Amino acid sequence: MTINGGATVALLQAILSVAFAAPVLAADFTARDVTQTLFKAAPGSPVTFAGKDLGGLDLAGLDFKGASLARANLFGADLSGADLSGTDLSGAKLDRVTLVATRFAGANLAGTSLLRPSVFSTLTANAPEAPSFKSAQMRGIKMFGRFTRGDFSGADMTDATVAPFGKTGFIEEIWRSEFSGANFAGAILTRADFTHALLTFANLRGADLRGTNLKNADLSAADLTGADLTGADLTGADLDGAILTNAKGLDAVKGLTEARHIDKMIR
Repeated sequence: MTINGGATVALLQAILSVAFAAPVLAADFTARDVTQTLFKAAPGSPVTFAGKDLGGLDLAGLDFKGASLARANLFGADLSGADLSGTDLSGAKLDRVTLVATRFAGANLAGTSLLRPSVFSTLTANAPEAPSFKSAQMRGIKMFGRFTRGDFSGADMTDATVAPFGKTGFIEEIWRSEFSGANFAGAILTRADFTHALLTFANLRGADLRGTNLKNADLSAADLTGADLTGADLTGADLDGAILTNAKGLDAVKGLTEARHIDKMIR
């Protein structure tokens, strides 16, 4: 077989590019390393993995005992059934992690990136598998995905964004964040961006929604009893069956007249 000069050069360039390609960086620890470190941790003396690369590790079922994971890379890690209650995950990268029945109660997720996690083991959103962010610190978090039936009660999501932000380079299974049936009772969602969010049947009783962007959000049958909506933007939001009994600041809501099914909301 004869190969012309141009094809020969191209072939050699391809071979050299593979031979001298930069090596793929591995995680700083193995799953075994992390497990042993946590097992040996003394009560009251949390270990630190701050700034470390734990990407892609199988960390399912581990009790992190309040460890510091600030700025850690956990991209693609399996955290199914893991207990991260009280951990410091501020600024961490949690994109594409597996969060089946994962607990983040009281954890610090301020400034964390939590994009497109796998939350359920099947296509059905089973309540026992939903993650818990109860009373978590989530100020400025950027999250996007299916969080159906998740527990966000008492969480601080000030300045958080869950809105669509364009293509990610991955297969796009969903086009908006889903919080159907989620518990936001008493949560602080001040100035958070929930544009297009699916919040059907969500519990938002007593939530702080001051200045929250709810443009085109689906609030059908959501319970906003006693919530503070002062300065919130409901332009294009669906309020079919939404309960706004004793809600505060309705006279200061933006876009209420442009919301859908306002005649069907319950006041």
